[in-house]
Amino acid sequence: MRTLIKLALVALLINASWQLFSVYWSHFKFVDAVQATTQFRGDKTEEQIRTRILELAGEFDLPISDENLTIQGNRIHTVVDSAYTRSVKLLPGYAYPWKFTVHTDVNTLQ
Repeated sequence: MRTLIKLALVALLINASWQLFSVYWSHFKFVDAVQATTQFRGDKTEEQIRTRILELAGEFDLPISDENLTIQGNRIHTVVDSAYTRSVKLLPGYAYPWKFTVHTDVNTLQ
């Protein structure tokens, strides 16, 4: 009986780890894509950068909207800030709201 309880606890721990890994994986991929977008922006305007970042958020299924996205800077230096919350199913039937922040501070390569 103890072995079954231990196996069940290990299974719950593995499940929670996988769920957390999957949301962090998409978060880090999104942050990398935002950095690449701002680093190689070329002659793109701030509005074009904003549109591209919102497209990336849609591709990674992240709840980022125009209201919680801030872009500052000029053609040689860009700062992007945002925050969002995703629901992570740490236990079956229980979802925990996990907060993420996005902050990139990039010098543009010409």
